[in-house]
Amino acid sequence: MEKKNGFTLMTIDEFEQWILKQQVARTVLTLQQHHTFAPSYSNFKGKNHFNMLVGMKNYHVNHNGWADIGQHFTTFPDGKIATGRSLETSPACIKGRNENAICIENVGNFDPRGDVLNAVHRETIVRSAAAIARRFGIPVNSDKIVYHHWFDLNTGARTNGLSGVVKTCPGATFFGGNKVPDAQQNFLPLVREAMGGNFGQQLAGMLKFGYVTTAVLNIRTGPATSFKQINTTTLGAILRIYKEQSGWYKISKSKDEWVSGKLVTDVVRAIVVDTDDLNVRSGPGTTFSVVGAYQRGEEMFIFKESGSWVSIGLDERWVSKRFLREV
Repeated sequence: MEKKNGFTLMTIDEFEQWILKQQVARTVLTLQQHHTFAPSYSNFKGKNHFNMLVGMKNYHVNHNGWADIGQHFTTFPDGKIATGRSLETSPACIKGRNENAICIENVGNFDPRGDVLNAVHRETIVRSAAAIARRFGIPVNSDKIVYHHWFDLNTGARTNGLSGVVKTCPGATFFGGNKVPDAQQNFLPLVREAMGGNFGQQLAGMLKFGYVTTAVLNIRTGPATSFKQINTTTLGAILRIYKEQSGWYKISKSKDEWVSGKLVTDVVRAIVVDTDDLNVRSGPGTTFSVVGAYQRGEEMFIFKESGSWVSIGLDERWVSKRFLREV
């Protein structure tokens, strides 16, 4: 394990142990797979992991105007994997789909006439996905482990790459193709095998969900400000609440992690059940513009209600309540 320039570089063996120890307050529901396209294999010289990471971060910050590198993790052709932005922060990877997600960028151009995914890189991509799915209880299916290609670049609507403006990402040759059936047949079974089964969200004993209403929320070892601060989480993060005590919430099932309940507001988890394509609008009504879409079975959180409409984020995205049911 090596640290430099704010990044940590690991072997896949080290990563599998490291991810299990990470304390993350933010609720994670999905895992995104991407390829960098550029840089590609030709830019990798065997020892320049940190230079490539700094280059990507500089591009994301200075060209795209983002606060940090877009992805949480980057995998390399030699099978190593590096950290990126904080796990407490949503990625900047798929428009309208970044909340409750973790993003992996796999270095390479996995389109025809591009790079051929080598064996050691393949193993790391599979095992890292399995390790993340195990750590966060992400079901191994094409609703929860997704490719960038499946989402419209302009609206964030899931089109499965069959319509709209889409990238090929993570590449048209990525594990046999970038379509949903390709993932279901060629990639997800490998992930499922690597994690020793198909795991779902471990929510037993949880009281409710809540979202953070302040820019930075301290996480402490007990239910009072006199307890030690051990971490922070940020505005809009969805927290799992397991216990209430004296106005404080315990947000971990097995660890002493507490936050002030005054700075957390209840939300309701729901899934789309009554339609194949649910429009997301900029306000609570059909007169507002369509800014995206969800497919049957996709999960979301309700932040507030207005009549028969519900807000599914802090950024004014609304859907009709009659197409949702609570989980």
